[in-house]
Amino acid sequence: MSSITLATLRKMKRDGEKIACLTAYDASFARLVEAAGTEVVLVGDSLGMVVQGRESTVPVTLDEMVYHSAMVRRGCSRPLLVVDMPFLSYSRDPALALESAARLMKEGGAQVVKLEGGAAVLDSVQRLSELGVPVCAHLGLLPQSVHKLGGYRVQGREEASAAAILHDAQRLAEAGADLLVLECVPSGLAAEVTAAVEIPVIGIGAGPACDGQVLVLYDMLGITPGHRPKFSRDFLAGADSVADALDSFVRAVKSGEFPAASESFE
Repeated sequence: MSSITLATLRKMKRDGEKIACLTAYDASFARLVEAAGTEVVLVGDSLGMVVQGRESTVPVTLDEMVYHSAMVRRGCSRPLLVVDMPFLSYSRDPALALESAARLMKEGGAQVVKLEGGAAVLDSVQRLSELGVPVCAHLGLLPQSVHKLGGYRVQGREEASAAAILHDAQRLAEAGADLLVLECVPSGLAAEVTAAVEIPVIGIGAGPACDGQVLVLYDMLGITPGHRPKFSRDFLAGADSVADALDSFVRAVKSGEFPAASESFE
């Protein structure tokens, strides 16, 4: 099977075919995620919480993201590899963003870099795009801003904040973003954003109307310590193996069975 590209994902959006995405942090899990048929593998800074045991993603360093990205790259070749840019590695100025992206791509094998935020990162998105760096934007709940937001809370429920998210999505696409992750927003808002931009929108806790779905690998295997997010599902429960659980996730995304109404926010 041929490798997945941004053009592949854009065509899937146009054709109404759902995009399946999972996180991975090492070569062994990357192989399993690839075998399940996901189009996108995300090396998320969520590794700070599910791998390192930290309380948030904020302490994760660029060196750590490069390290984990390189491991995942060695474990899979077909899915598009998207890698998080860690806290304050891109938002201070476009030159810093370019420097960080260069390391993730050259040393870590990233094909797309992901950064959180709206208006504050537009200049960085535009500069990266101008220089040929593929960018995935991230709106809604921004885990790197958890201390500013006061916790992991649904975003966009009020009219003003919903309008801001929609506006930011359009501006990010105009600035050159190639993909958009939309996290923890009401399903109606997610549907509006998905229809308003030409770039593929991948949801996590954003309802079924998004062009694709992503979950943290450890959440969907039911092995994350503590409370599992409402928008997640334990696909390992009742499965015969991890591989079966991953296959079930991909099938559920493709069929539209995941996320269900009870796994979405209104």
